[in-house]
Amino acid sequence: MELVVVSGKGGTGKTSLVGSLAALAKDKVLVDCDVDAADLHLILHNNVQKTTEFTGGKRAFIIDEDCTNCGICTEYCRFDAIKYDEYIENATGGRYWIDEYACDGCGVCTRHCPEQAIDFREVISGEWYLSDTPYGPLVHARLGIAQANSGKLVSLLRQQAKLLADKNRLGLILVDGPPGIGCPVIASITGAGYVLIVTEPSMSAMHDMERLLELTVHFGIPMGICINKSDINSAMTSRIEEYAKKHEVKILGRIPFDPAVTQAQLAGTTVVEHQTNGVSKSIELLWSNLNEEFKARVNSSLARETKR
Repeated sequence: MELVVVSGKGGTGKTSLVGSLAALAKDKVLVDCDVDAADLHLILHNNVQKTTEFTGGKRAFIIDEDCTNCGICTEYCRFDAIKYDEYIENATGGRYWIDEYACDGCGVCTRHCPEQAIDFREVISGEWYLSDTPYGPLVHARLGIAQANSGKLVSLLRQQAKLLADKNRLGLILVDGPPGIGCPVIASITGAGYVLIVTEPSMSAMHDMERLLELTVHFGIPMGICINKSDINSAMTSRIEEYAKKHEVKILGRIPFDPAVTQAQLAGTTVVEHQTNGVSKSIELLWSNLNEEFKARVNSSLARETKR
């Protein structure tokens, strides 16, 4: 079973919740697919065992000795990435250069350079890691500044996690997904066994939850909802529950606001280990409900196989 925990917006408490689920679950591989801002490892006390470079895209580089300073490339660059500096000279005068943070890697400049003076090559976009934690193996990554192909990196992490789960005969892959509904999220949930949407009782969170729910329905993935800080706005919590009921999505957890969550973060640990009552009981109930969902999925699959 691959459980992907996602949220329509950042700041809903998704990663803190995944950390607690990691402490409660057994026989699992942990994955942090929020490659643009990975932070699950901060509360899991990871010890990196393997580091691998990630090549996710291409960048353009001007070959100074071949450049004649015609400037044609600047006419085609739609990202304003090609700069001219009269104080940095090559053989023909001032020098054109490419801002690596502005270059989108489209390659248009290479097509239109009459002197073939622009090299278009793969670049290292980041790194991915395999770590040990007290809760099990963790696969995570760091995408470089202004680097693209986060979706490709997310797919790579999920693939590595599946290989690790198969090798060690682990029955669960627990994924901390990225926020939003963009490419990294799509790469995180496609083909997953179950999606848990974490939201909170605010207008913006509910709006983003609706978009994420539509995306998950589009891919036909079973899902449930967890309302974090559910007691800070009872009216909005009721609206979320009504929306879920209308769309036949189960509310699997209602986590009340509790300062113990922040205290656990400051202590660098999970909240279910930081305290054994209060909000921890709500998280334990959420995990119990998720297990019931998993069992229902397995039984449903077995029933279909029997009919065949």
